[in-house]
Amino acid sequence: MTSVPLSSLTTLQVGGPARELLTVTSREQLIEAALDTWDSNEPWLILGGGSNMVIADEGFDGTVIHVCSRGIERLQDISSSPNHSTVRVAAGEPWDDLVSWSVAEGLAGIEALSGIPGSSGAAPIQNIGAYGQELSSALVAVEYLDRYTHEISWIPAAELALGYRDSVFKQGKEGVILTLELRLASYGEGLSAPIAFPQLATALGVDLGSQVALAEVRNTVLALRASKGMVLNPADPDTASAGSFFMNPIVTENFARHLPAEAPRYPVARTAQDRVLPLGAEVPPLPSTQAGPNLVKLSAAWLIENAGISKGYRIPGSHAAISSKHTLAITNQGGATAAEVVGLATYVQAMVQSHYGIILYPEPNLIGVDI
Repeated sequence: MTSVPLSSLTTLQVGGPARELLTVTSREQLIEAALDTWDSNEPWLILGGGSNMVIADEGFDGTVIHVCSRGIERLQDISSSPNHSTVRVAAGEPWDDLVSWSVAEGLAGIEALSGIPGSSGAAPIQNIGAYGQELSSALVAVEYLDRYTHEISWIPAAELALGYRDSVFKQGKEGVILTLELRLASYGEGLSAPIAFPQLATALGVDLGSQVALAEVRNTVLALRASKGMVLNPADPDTASAGSFFMNPIVTENFARHLPAEAPRYPVARTAQDRVLPLGAEVPPLPSTQAGPNLVKLSAAWLIENAGISKGYRIPGSHAAISSKHTLAITNQGGATAAEVVGLATYVQAMVQSHYGIILYPEPNLIGVDI
C-alpha cells in the first residue's frame, strides 16, 4: 500500500492509505487512468478536493484516482442571448477558483456558491447549493466517461436528476466527470444575479431580488461562511470538516406541525399522489386538487442544537467535535480518527431521533464506514 494517507487529501483529515494512488493533471490522464483501473477490475475511487468524504481509518483497498486537472475556458457565444456566456471547466479545477474567476469576468450565477471547497467535477454529484443558488441553475451539461460502455458523451443537465444534494451519480450511475459546461449571465456593471436568500439579503443590507456588485456578494458570502467555520483555514480547527455533515430533512407539513412552533421550516413542493387506472387507459393530467401533501424542509442545525447537542460538544476522550461555530459541522480538532467522527455522528443521529422522531442522513460520501 502507498505510504500517503488519504487523510492528507481530505478536508476532514481522516482516512488511511490507498493500495494505489494515481494523481492525474489532465483530461487525457484522467481518461487513461480510469480505463486502466476499470480494466483491472480492482476497487476504485475518484477523489477530487476531498471536501465531502469520510474515509475509514483502514484506508481504501484499491485504486484512488486523485483528479487535479485544471482549466477554465470561456467559449465564443453564438446564442441569441448576448447577456450569457458558456464556460467549460476541467473536473479538477478547484470550485472556489472557478467562482473567483467568474466574478472577475463579470459573470453571474454562481457567486453565492463562493467558499465551497472541493473540485468542480464533484459539484454536480450532490448539486451543491448555498445562499439561494444551486449548481443546477447554471449547469448546462457534463462531459462523462461511462464506467461500463467506456464511451465519452455530453449529458445535458436535465438528464442528471439534479435535486437537493442529489443526482443520478448518487443513485448508481458509475463513471467519471471530465468537464463541466456552465451558462453564466452578464448583467452589466458587474452585477450579481438577484439575491434569493434572506440571510444573504440581510447581510448585504438589501431587499430580496436586489442586484449588487458581484464582488460584494462574494465577499459577504465568504464572511458568512467563515463565521460558521465553513471556509478552510489551517489555523482554525473548526474548518477541518466535511462541511455540513447532515442534510436538512424534508418532511410533510402535517409531520412538521408536531414540532415546536419555533422550529424553522421552509416550503419545498407538493408531491403527486398515486393513481390506479385501468390497463390501457389514457392517463389524464393530474388536477391540482389531487396533489399530494405539502412538504417542508427543516433545519438540521436547529434539530441538533435543540436535541441537547451544543456547539463545541465532543464525546469525552474523542478528538472529533461539533464545530464551536455551527452545530451542523463535525470537526477534527487534531488527531481525530474516522471512528471518532462516526461515533459522534451516530450519537447526534440518536439524539435527534429520540427527541423529534427524525433520522438525519449524512451528506458526505462514506468510504468504508457506516453511519
